[in-house]
Amino acid sequence: MLRYTLMRLGIFAGCLVVVWGLVYSGIAPRGLGDSNGMWIVLLALVLSAPISFVVLRKERDRASAKIVERVDRTKANLERSRSQEDTADDAARGGAQGQPS
Repeated sequence: MLRYTLMRLGIFAGCLVVVWGLVYSGIAPRGLGDSNGMWIVLLALVLSAPISFVVLRKERDRASAKIVERVDRTKANLERSRSQEDTADDAARGGAQGQPS
């Protein structure tokens, strides 16, 4: 998951540098008034999102598979713990019922 995140940040940083170069060279518009920095960041975000979606498809699938494995493992551990508690509770109730009050 960390690898995927770092790759996304790398693509964003690359887009940020490209957009900054385009804006300061006059090819892309400079934004409105003092919004130049915000304009550059937003434009870089808009450009990096579809690029990341296409380029990082395999890495995203790997990260997703790891998350699914963790969730399944956690569910199995919880179910195992729950069944152990049920068994211990049944044994305790069964032992208490056999004794006269």
